[in-house]
Amino acid sequence: MLFDVTLWVKAVMALVEGIAGIAICFAPTHVFYAIVLWVVQDEFAENPTDRVASFLLHSVSHFAGDTQRFTALYLFAHGVVKLWLVAGLLRTKLWYFPVSLVIFGLFISYQLYRYTVTRSGWLLFMTGLDIVVIMLTWHEYRYLRYNH
Repeated sequence: MLFDVTLWVKAVMALVEGIAGIAICFAPTHVFYAIVLWVVQDEFAENPTDRVASFLLHSVSHFAGDTQRFTALYLFAHGVVKLWLVAGLLRTKLWYFPVSLVIFGLFISYQLYRYTVTRSGWLLFMTGLDIVVIMLTWHEYRYLRYNH
C-alpha cells in the first residue's frame, strides 16, 4: 500500500517535472524571478532574513543561460524516465524493479555530483526523495520475488 502511494506521488511529481522542464525551456528568466518574488514577498514583509525566501531568491537570481537549459533538459528527462519506470512498477513487472534501482541510483549519483558543483539544495531534496523510492522499491521487489 505505502509503495503504491509512493509510486503515485512519484508519478505526479514526474509529470510535474516534465511539464516544468518544458516551461523552463521556453520562459524568460525574468518570469521566474517575478514568480519567486510574488511567492516570498509576504514572508519577507514578516521576516526580512527568512532563510527559505532568501534561498529561493538567490536560486532564481543565478537562473539563466546554461543553468536554465540544463535545468529544463534535466527536469524533462528525469520526469519522462521516472514516468516510464513508475508505469512498469505499478504493473508489477518484476524486471522493472532492478532496472529502476539502477536508474534511480544513477540519478542519485549524478545529482550528488551536480551538488558538488552547484551546492543547490534542490538537488539534495530530489536525492532524498529518490533514496526513499529506492528503499521502498527494493522492499517491494523482495516481497514480490519471494511471494509470487
